[in-house]
Amino acid sequence: MELAKRAVEIQASPIRKLMPYAVQAKKNGLKVYHLNIGQPDIETPEAMLKVYHEYSEKVLAYGPSQGLDVYRQGLVDYYARQRINLKENEIIVTTAGSEAIIFAMMVVANQDDEVIVPEPFYTNYNGFATMASVKLRPLTTYAETGFALPENAEIEKAIGPKTRAILLCNPGNPTGTVYSRDELARVVEIAKKHKLYVLSDEVYREFVYDDAVHTSIMHFEGFEEQAILVDSISKRYSACGARIGCIVSKNKALMEAVLKFAQARLCPPTIDQLAANACIYLPDKYIQDIRTEYQKRRDLVYNELLKIPNVICRKPQGAFYICVKLPIEDAEDFMIWLLKDFNIDGETVMTAPAEGFYATSGMGRNELRIAYILNEQDLSKAMKIFRAGLDKYLSLKAK
Repeated sequence: MELAKRAVEIQASPIRKLMPYAVQAKKNGLKVYHLNIGQPDIETPEAMLKVYHEYSEKVLAYGPSQGLDVYRQGLVDYYARQRINLKENEIIVTTAGSEAIIFAMMVVANQDDEVIVPEPFYTNYNGFATMASVKLRPLTTYAETGFALPENAEIEKAIGPKTRAILLCNPGNPTGTVYSRDELARVVEIAKKHKLYVLSDEVYREFVYDDAVHTSIMHFEGFEEQAILVDSISKRYSACGARIGCIVSKNKALMEAVLKFAQARLCPPTIDQLAANACIYLPDKYIQDIRTEYQKRRDLVYNELLKIPNVICRKPQGAFYICVKLPIEDAEDFMIWLLKDFNIDGETVMTAPAEGFYATSGMGRNELRIAYILNEQDLSKAMKIFRAGLDKYLSLKAK
């Protein structure tokens, strides 16, 4: 019996690909510092946990397909604080940001249509595209320029007869790049010219550093019919297991179509929406403190990376990732070696090889994504192990 084409073609997660080596390292008695996955160690807000502890309904019933009214009204208030003015019917709550992206792809593109996405990109976009029977068209960006968007001519070169949308992640995963308003304005003008949707993944909007300012795709007047925002609470409230996201658009016909997909899967999780709603009204200090903490972690990792000869890495301005080009040929081989053959005092480290974040064959082979999601003490240890391991690895390869 044959499996469906999508079942054969869907990509296994490159972020989790090397987990068997980490599991074996732990069985061998090693401590592994996980910098390979975006799971923050910041505590989930007490206000959110309190909702779970105190839920007392006798029946956990179906909710509305578009999400609970109380939570969607809460989201209206949240987005108003982000200078995004919405009505409840312009928001549909989803089972995490993942479902929001899948829904967005399914409503804007037919089978085998194309969505342009700057690479390196969040690797699960590959899986979402396969589920939606859509093809991703990569637009290569480079470590040397801080993964900035290319010139307009290069973007337009990627547009073909089957192109339906441009997908952006801002701030970026895996790069930490924050697109300026001017860069986004270029994308908006190109999308207008070629009648394309722009899908904007803004999960990390709160986490911008230095003098960077986050600009939403919803901030552009006259682009309402083509702008689609997808979002998630996973990183904002350190609640990756809650699986609550949303899709936002002022395009009435598009949202009516999304609602039909939402009805087909019945409803998003009820308790998790109530828990997420409790976080909307947290004091501003909550986000400010987290932003400060992540910026310190970013600085620590970036400064350690700069100590490596021939490293290529521009300081990222957002999210909690750094994508770095190293003076090695094969980042995956280096990671496997770290987990199998190297440790300091019984401790080693794991990051994510970046090749899996590219769609163009051969790109990213000598790059890694580092997620700075550990406290400063553990992060400092991990980076010292990383640098010592790289020195040893390079000396062995030189023989």
